[in-house]
Amino acid sequence: MHMENPVIKVTNLTKEYKELRAVDGLSFEVYPGEIHGFLGQNGAGKSTTIRMLLSLIKPSSGSIEIFGKSLETNRSEILSKIGAVIERPDLYKYLTAYENLRLFARLSGLKPDQDQLMYQLTQVGLEKRAHSKVRTFSQGMKQRLGLAVALIHNPDLIILDEPTNGLDPQGIADIRNLILKLCKKEGKTILVSSHLLSEIELIADRMIIIDKGKKVVEGAVKELFDPSKMIVNVELENPAEMLTVLQSSIWAENITEVTGTGFVLQIDKNQIPGFSSFIINEGGRLISLQPKYSLEDYFLSLTSANQHVDRFTN
Repeated sequence: MHMENPVIKVTNLTKEYKELRAVDGLSFEVYPGEIHGFLGQNGAGKSTTIRMLLSLIKPSSGSIEIFGKSLETNRSEILSKIGAVIERPDLYKYLTAYENLRLFARLSGLKPDQDQLMYQLTQVGLEKRAHSKVRTFSQGMKQRLGLAVALIHNPDLIILDEPTNGLDPQGIADIRNLILKLCKKEGKTILVSSHLLSEIELIADRMIIIDKGKKVVEGAVKELFDPSKMIVNVELENPAEMLTVLQSSIWAENITEVTGTGFVLQIDKNQIPGFSSFIINEGGRLISLQPKYSLEDYFLSLTSANQHVDRFTN
């Protein structure tokens, strides 16, 4: 359990467009000094949530607290302490990295001196290319410069939406190392979204998986990837009745999701026989009990038929 107060506290967040509920009753917390992975396939509601956190769009309902204050009533104070990179950074191609950074600093009302600007470029590994024009940069270098722009006002919280999208393996590794450095050495709190489980697994302390705008799994990455915590899909003839029984039993905390025909549990492999006899003794009419061997299999099983699996395993 966390003793400190969360940096981000999202409660029952919902965003509805005419036909679509993009975010559906989402609640989660991000704690100081951690990298929090925000995982889901494209269209799961990640970008919509991030836009609400940055108050670019208004929630239909629910609340967002950042640094212990309501975003609705303390917007400018909160946003002044957040650095964000969403989509591809808008940079001026014909200016150098240094000039871009100085310009964006001025736009946010700062007047950093040359040393501060060079320090930020060193932070993101671009000091040797400080005076090269951005049009000569690879996509990964542009992404790192975008991050330097987001860090110019020394924010406490960094929000990154798919920061490795479209990068080559080296670019991905550079961004990953940069995120780890910002968190572990600079003490920044970072929320990073991705559709790649392998990416989040490598950097995050805690993570949440969302699908169709709803939270399906949340927890410490070490525990979620622990082989003793198997994910089991349970189908029953009388799911509603059994859910009530389970919710007041020792198995309540193992339930990670409720489906139309049953539920999903996270459980130690050795507990499965005990769990199935409990269900049967309590009058559960079991149709099937299918272990999914890992979080990865489970994540892939969430992906809709129209999404190609290779998107997640590249």
